[in-house]
Amino acid sequence: MFSSRFKWNLDTNRLARLLAEKKSAGIEILDLTESNPTRVGFNCKSGDILAALASPEALIYQPQPRGIIAARNAISSYYAGSIDPQHIFLTASTSESYSFLFKLLADRGDNLLVPQPSYPLFEFLAGLEGIELLPYWLDYPSWRIDFDTIEQSANANTRAIIVVHPNNPTGSFVKRDEAARLVNICERRGWGLIVDEVFSDFDLRPDSLRAPTFAGTPAALTFVLNGLSKSVALPQMKLGWIVTSGPQHLLYQAEERLELIADTFLSVSTPVQWGAPLWLQLRESRQDEIRERLRSNLGWLTAATSHTACRVPPAEGGWSAVIEVPRLMSEEEQVLLLLEKDHVLVHPGYFFDFPREGFLVISLLPRPEVFREGIGRLLARFEG
Repeated sequence: MFSSRFKWNLDTNRLARLLAEKKSAGIEILDLTESNPTRVGFNCKSGDILAALASPEALIYQPQPRGIIAARNAISSYYAGSIDPQHIFLTASTSESYSFLFKLLADRGDNLLVPQPSYPLFEFLAGLEGIELLPYWLDYPSWRIDFDTIEQSANANTRAIIVVHPNNPTGSFVKRDEAARLVNICERRGWGLIVDEVFSDFDLRPDSLRAPTFAGTPAALTFVLNGLSKSVALPQMKLGWIVTSGPQHLLYQAEERLELIADTFLSVSTPVQWGAPLWLQLRESRQDEIRERLRSNLGWLTAATSHTACRVPPAEGGWSAVIEVPRLMSEEEQVLLLLEKDHVLVHPGYFFDFPREGFLVISLLPRPEVFREGIGRLLARFEG
C-alpha cells in the first residue's frame, strides 16, 4: 500500500527508548547532543526578531519562484554584494534545498557522492527522491578529502559531489587545494557541485589554507546552500537559500529548471521572506555570542581530555566535536551505559558513518555548566 521509498526500519531504537524512559521518570538528563540554539540560553533579542514579522508587506501574497527580491538582496549583502540576487533561490530549509537539487540533477537510480563521516540526514533525503548515495572518505585524523575514494566510488550514473564546508560532525573545512581539485573534477566529469555552508560562519581557529565560500564558482556548475537556521540561529523561521554559479550555458539551463521546481512548491512563507533582511542585520552579534560559547566549550573539552585515554581530533569549525574513546565496548553499549548510569546523552559515531568504532559525537552548544558536568561524567567512565 505504501511507497517503496520507505525502506527504513521505523521502530524506535534502544537509545531513544531509554531516553524516553528516563524523561518519563523525571530524571534530569545532561544532553550533550543539544544543537537547537533556541534552547541553550543565548540572548534571543526577542523584540527585534518578532518586530521583523510585523511588516505590512507580509499581508500581501505575491509569489515569486526565486523569492522576494528584498530577501534576496539581503542575502546578496551577506556575500558582500559579490552575488547577483538573480542567482539566489529561497527555500524553506536546507533540507528542501537538497530536495530541489536532487530533483534537478538526478533521475531514479542515479547517484551522488557524499562525504563520510557526515550527517545522517542525507540518506533520508536521497531515499525519498529514489537516488543512491556513494561514499568518499575523509582521512582520520586530519579529515582531508581522500580523492582516491572519489574515483573508486564514482560510476556512469554519478551526477554530483556533495561537500560540507565545514563538515558536520568533524568540523573540518575544505582547504584551498582541495577546493580547486573538486571544481576541476566536476568540470571535467560534467558533475554538479553541491556545497553545504550552513556552518561556515563558525570558525573555531584561524587557518590561511581554508577555502573561502564556494559561492560564485565559475568553472563548474555549483550550488551553495545556507540559511537562517545556523547563520542567524533562527531554525524556527525556516528560511534557506541556494546560490547558483557556473559556466553560463549550464547555469542558464539549471536556473530555468530550478525555477520551475521552486514555482511548483512555493514553500517559503511571505512573512519570513520580509523578515529576513532585518534578521540578517542581527547576524554579527548573534554569531559572536555563539562563537564564544563554541570556543569556550571546545577549549575546556580539549584541556579536560589532554591527560586522559580520550582524544579530541582538531575541530576547525561548526557546532560539534568528536571524541575518540577507548574501545572497551561497542559504541551503542557505551552511549547506553552513559545514559543509563550517568544520565549523559551523546551520539555514537556510527550515526555519522565513521569508518570504525570508538567515536562519540557531541554538540558544543550546551550551557557551560551542563557541558562541563556532562563531559566530566563521560571522562570518568574511562579513568583507571
